[in-house]
Amino acid sequence: MKTFNSYKNPAIAVDLVVFGYHDKVLSALLLNRNEEPFKDGWTLPGSFLQMEETFRAACSRILQTKMGLSDLFLEQLYSFDDPARDPRGRVISVAYYALINPHAFNVVAGKMANDVKWFPVNKLPRLGFDHKVIFKTAVERLKAKILYYPVGFELLNDTFTMTELHELYECVLGIDIDRRNFRRKILDAGYIINTGTKRAGLKNRHPELYTFNKKLGENQFQLHIQIE
Repeated sequence: MKTFNSYKNPAIAVDLVVFGYHDKVLSALLLNRNEEPFKDGWTLPGSFLQMEETFRAACSRILQTKMGLSDLFLEQLYSFDDPARDPRGRVISVAYYALINPHAFNVVAGKMANDVKWFPVNKLPRLGFDHKVIFKTAVERLKAKILYYPVGFELLNDTFTMTELHELYECVLGIDIDRRNFRRKILDAGYIINTGTKRAGLKNRHPELYTFNKKLGENQFQLHIQIE
């Protein structure tokens, strides 16, 4: 009978897909590597899991040391176990995705990267490892998530117009959504609250400002926006 020590153990990595929304564009934050493999190439931020770490602790370390970020929305995405996914050897990746408002954070490249940069999700450079597969999985998860969870909490400013919220949904889902139908469903869901103030400084119009209803729990958000 084989003992525990007689088995070869794969390394465990944690990789992150960091989404941001700004100027009506959904983007992903990528690192330019300064070491092999894929030196000078673009990848998702990631690292090997240390012996004393949980997955979430590893995520926090990666975000802080490689991009200067902290206190982000994080959700586990999937495990990626293709034996050939890493040229260094057998590595299993546990992937997470994060959501941020780029206007609220100062992103800086850590010592493990040449550069860190936002790329529109539909204009990514070639990615190292199997990060294209991880990224595509994260995009599909985000599209599903936005229909039942208020991701705008993380991606928009504290106050916003109905038009800005509508544009966010169309951008993430990649479809046209009827404006009046969207407004009705959002308001009926109790998803947002009218602040009683209006956006000043816009020529000939002063749209109402809304904020997210933070008193509702995740299981109370059921938007079910009809895609037509």
